[in-house]
Amino acid sequence: MKVYFIGTGMDGGRTLTAEAREAIDSSELLIGAERMLTPFADTDKRKVCAYLPQDICDILSREECGAAAVLLSGDTGFFSGAAKLRQALAGYDTETICGISSAVYLCAKTGLSCENMKHISLHGREGNIAVNVRMNEKCFFLLGGNVTAADVCRRLCEYGMPDVQIHIGERLGYADEKITFGKAAELCGVDTDRLCCLAAVNGGHLRHVPSCIGDESFIRGDIPMTKSVVRGNIVSGLDIEKDSVCWDIGCGTGSVSVETAFRCPDGRVYSFDKKEEAVKLTRENALRFGCDNIFTYESELPDLPEGIPAPDKVFIGGGSGSIKAIFEIIRERNESADICVSAVSVETLGTAAAAFEEYGGHQTITQLAVTETRRAGGHTMFRAQNPVFIIRGKLI
Repeated sequence: MKVYFIGTGMDGGRTLTAEAREAIDSSELLIGAERMLTPFADTDKRKVCAYLPQDICDILSREECGAAAVLLSGDTGFFSGAAKLRQALAGYDTETICGISSAVYLCAKTGLSCENMKHISLHGREGNIAVNVRMNEKCFFLLGGNVTAADVCRRLCEYGMPDVQIHIGERLGYADEKITFGKAAELCGVDTDRLCCLAAVNGGHLRHVPSCIGDESFIRGDIPMTKSVVRGNIVSGLDIEKDSVCWDIGCGTGSVSVETAFRCPDGRVYSFDKKEEAVKLTRENALRFGCDNIFTYESELPDLPEGIPAPDKVFIGGGSGSIKAIFEIIRERNESADICVSAVSVETLGTAAAAFEEYGGHQTITQLAVTETRRAGGHTMFRAQNPVFIIRGKLI
């Protein structure tokens, strides 16, 4: 049996490619979600409503025909179920036929370019909105799940980006297609169809990944803060990936959390501190810098809140008395996680080094002694910061 995976474009009609039409015409059986099958309701072909890979496998195993077409919305290579279907139907003679994606279609209708556009699916899944808009000139959001276009606009306003230009596409390709344009602040109450997507254009986006952010840029309180140069060394040394899950233990003002968040726009940062003021400051700085991938918890580890995923990267900036217990949690969750501990006292240095030794992990220790200059009258004077020890390693 020949099985086609066909991207049907926006509506399965006007936006269906000629190649896709030819493959559908040659197929005796059509399989897809109800919306995918509707344009072919008047044909004499057998039609079965299904979209889960296992269900489609079961259907094909019972059918006897020369060719079948699995109909998929948009394009087979754009947040599509085609990849899982190919795995599930590995024993079949399959062919994939691409279609027009909602991103390409919306860009054509609005005059935007798809080049350098960040694509994010919020269709039935969670995703980072503000931090990606902050770091990219153009972002495309595939909606249709629990997150609406209005939710996206409200999130951008909450995180300090009310002037971002928004293009909303509803029921693209259909007769009642609708495209709405405006600023995020103007569209916080917009009511849209479930079949919807959104493009955000931020002319003031970051053109670099922030590192060693000036201490004066953060909202400060009476909570100690990891200083700029030390912070840059800590975060860069963790080799954070775009989708890393990071823990910031003893987050203080949240300065490390913020710089970490910019390095994992597709990941998450979980920030913990036992002090209410520290959690509040971290939350305020996350809002100031547009980092909606930071999640704060008033918690003193090793008492880990429920639902926190295993870490890829861990920074311990507080809680020297419980470092051993924290290491135990990290080993239970992900023993290959990268760990960095900062120490400003000999006691914390000793505790961290001993913990690495006890768990058999490799470690490196670096001392940073930072000296800055300040003007005093007609002279430039030196001002030294307290030395900081950076202990890095893994538990295996």
